[in-house]
Amino acid sequence: MCEQRSFAEWTEREAGMNLNWEFILQNIPLYEKAAWLTLKLAFGGTLFSLLLGLICSVIMYYRIPLLKTIMGGYIELSRNTPLLIQVYFLYFGLPKLGVTLSETTCAILGLSFLGGSYMAEALRGGMEAVSKSQIESGLSLGLSRWQLIRYVVFPQAFSFSIPALGANCIFLLKETSVLGAIAILDLMNVTKDLIGMYYQTVESLLMLVVSYLIILLPLSLFLTWLERKVRYAEFGP
Repeated sequence: MCEQRSFAEWTEREAGMNLNWEFILQNIPLYEKAAWLTLKLAFGGTLFSLLLGLICSVIMYYRIPLLKTIMGGYIELSRNTPLLIQVYFLYFGLPKLGVTLSETTCAILGLSFLGGSYMAEALRGGMEAVSKSQIESGLSLGLSRWQLIRYVVFPQAFSFSIPALGANCIFLLKETSVLGAIAILDLMNVTKDLIGMYYQTVESLLMLVVSYLIILLPLSLFLTWLERKVRYAEFGP
């Protein structure tokens, strides 16, 4: 048992000593640039998906004829097709129809198309969680349908939806890892290029993992803090 433990410790020490630290330090700026690009794509996709999700959720909540059917079809299509297929259609399919978009535009549109359906379901669930008594009180005060959404339903629905919305934001940020398929130099694509050119697999993957941790861990902690603050404001300590 002691011999096995010693061998395992020796192997770990050897693996650490064999890391090419010069290669890691040399390529940190490349990962930094890729990380900023990943953040920009994720931010754009999340912002537009929130806007799209808000529109869809209002339509689904009020069950507007025809539009409700269209939004339902969009949500099913978006949630049941992979992001990679959606991005391929935008990047390779649209030029066949005479519409050519840049890689960045295709990436943001793909993330927005995918995220919009998840945001819509999260917000719709929050809207339906608002008690009927408050809605009836708003109507008795003479509020219109849109005033009711703005002043009564949406503020509460947003607070109810924060856990789901936060999970969707993290989900979309991680989904950026497939965007390298359309020649975007995100973190995943940079890692694949470095492995292919220099065969420094362990070092490249280590920098990839650390990069995603640096991005995702603070975001996850912030969303957890925000959820607790909102819950405290609603229900008290």
